[in-house]
Parts: sequence; structure tokens; C-alpha cells
Amino acid sequence: MMKSALYLSCCTVLLSSFLPIRELSLELGAPVPQANVACMDVSGKEISLQTAKGPNGLLVVFAGNRCPYMIRNQERLRRACAFAQQNNIGVALVNSNEATRNDGESLSMMKAYASQQQLPGYYLLDKNALLADAFDANHTPECFLFDKHNKLVYKGGIDDNPGNADAVKVPLLQNALNEMLAGKSVTTAASGSLGCNIKRKL
Repeated sequence: MMKSALYLSCCTVLLSSFLPIRELSLELGAPVPQANVACMDVSGKEISLQTAKGPNGLLVVFAGNRCPYMIRNQERLRRACAFAQQNNIGVALVNSNEATRNDGESLSMMKAYASQQQLPGYYLLDKNALLADAFDANHTPECFLFDKHNKLVYKGGIDDNPGNADAVKVPLLQNALNEMLAGKSVTTAASGSLGCNIKRKL
């Protein structure tokens, strides 16, 4: 019995050494991860999250060009990003869809999408999904709000009904922005994010 248990334990250790290391979920209060990594913006400039940050904080949204949930949330996202910018909160939309760069998520398609949607802020190409892995982001859209001290104060969805704007009861991101700007703790600091899966390379 002891030999069997020892054998199974050794096999588990051996197998785990070949498994990819999963990123830990980004906890509330955490600093901006990979803040100094430069990513290509649709403007043609290389921009880091630290560069994108405004005096009052930073809003990071993992986004995509073709996701049905992105399309349903375009106006809501545009309003939230514009509000953030108006209040000196930097905005960085991040496209981490590495597996579909040749199928609608290329830099040129990102440029076209940003221009068409008149997206406020930066729209960054996340090479090899480095930022998505560091944030443990898995959906588009998925939001991360940091205060002026670079601390995470909200993560999750734009609101409580990403599929239907007319049925929204709680504007989660807007509430978080309002409370943070007022110097208050965010009441609902984390929520589930429903959207398309980020298309990482396997």
C-alpha cells in the first residue's frame, strides 16, 4: 500500500513538471501587472500600461474586433471609456487574440475597428497574450480598474447584463468609476465577466 502511494506521488510530481504553469488570479489591491511592457498601439506607437495611466488611475479592458459581446457592448464601453478619460483616468483596450491575428484580429483590423468605433484611449496589440496571462484575463470584454496609486479596485464586467443593454440593473463599471473618483471603497469590487474567450495560441 505504501509503495503504491509512493508511486502515485512520484507520478503526480513528474506529470506536473510537464504541465504549463497557470497564472494566479489578479487580486484586488494588486498593482498593475507588466506595467512597463511596451505594446503596439493602433497609432503605430509603442505604449506601456504605465504610459497609458492617467493622474487618477487606469482602466484596462480586454477587447476584440469581432466578438458578439463586444458588439453588444460597444456603446456602453465607449461611454465608460470616455467618462474615464474626462476624469483623468487613462484607458487601454487590449487585444490578446493571438490565435486569430490572421482572421480579423490583426493590427490593421484593430486600426479599422478603433477608427470605426471612435474608441477612446489606446488600443494595444498584446503579443503572445503576455498581458492577458499576467491579468488572468479570459474574456472580451473584461475590465480592470486601477486607482491613482496603481492598485486594482475593480475587476469584472461592464454591467450585470452584457447580453441586453435594455435589461441592465447595475452599471458595475460606472459605479466603480464613480466611487473611486469620490475616494470611496468600491462597493462591488469584483463581478463575473461574460463574453467571448480570448483566443490564445495553443
